[in-house]
Amino acid sequence: MSSRITTISLAASSTTSSIQQKQDKTTSSSFWNARQDCWRPLIEDVVKISFGMPAKKKRTGSRGIPHRLNEDERRSFDQARRKGFLEVAGSAWRKERSDAPLLNTYRSLSDARGKPMIVLHKLSPSSSGEHVDRLVVDLSPLRLPDEFEKVEMELKERILLEFNVESTTNTAAEEEEDTKTTILEIDGNDDESEEDDGYETRPIYQLSAYEVSWEVSRSVGKAAGKYLASLFETVEEKATKTKKPKGVKPGKGRRHGGYGIG
Repeated sequence: MSSRITTISLAASSTTSSIQQKQDKTTSSSFWNARQDCWRPLIEDVVKISFGMPAKKKRTGSRGIPHRLNEDERRSFDQARRKGFLEVAGSAWRKERSDAPLLNTYRSLSDARGKPMIVLHKLSPSSSGEHVDRLVVDLSPLRLPDEFEKVEMELKERILLEFNVESTTNTAAEEEEDTKTTILEIDGNDDESEEDDGYETRPIYQLSAYEVSWEVSRSVGKAAGKYLASLFETVEEKATKTKKPKGVKPGKGRRHGGYGIG
């Protein structure tokens, strides 16, 4: 009798262990999951490259993808960590860098945390004087492409129910210059085909964004951003203001933490 009980206990323990191993590969929360058995940057490294310092983990940044933030972008970045979503003017495009370092850095942070990237693009008023902003959720940091469509449908239903706003789809040809985002323009080498395991091994700036977007008023956009931040648990309550490390100056070589990015 004792032997039989022992055998059953061992079988139950083995089953529990198997289930636990499967759970360890993803982070689950209601309707969405985030893959864990894959390459991700460290949060501290994301902060380092935002100052132009070298990261400990290779491939966290790239010389071809600007991540270094200026003073205004730093303020928005720190605020986004506390609020759970990023607010930017237009596309956050910075002429000097011919890119959007703030979006690049916040996307890397989202990837490091295994959370979707939530961004409210504050657009210029229309000819009628009405503010119509764009709220965007990028699901690629979850690194589970097979589940993107399911999460997208759930998001659309929830936002429609909560705010009575339907999702919009814009092609590149339909977008105006000042409303374009640069997320899809940082995919890395175009001549390198994306393998099935790309989401397992490649840094986020080499992966295409998977965006769900809504055209919203300013007030609805902020309310929906707060709602999504709660939904995806992106608020960092203990996040403090990032401080500039000593001795880091723009234009320095990579060895000195400058990356030549100002």
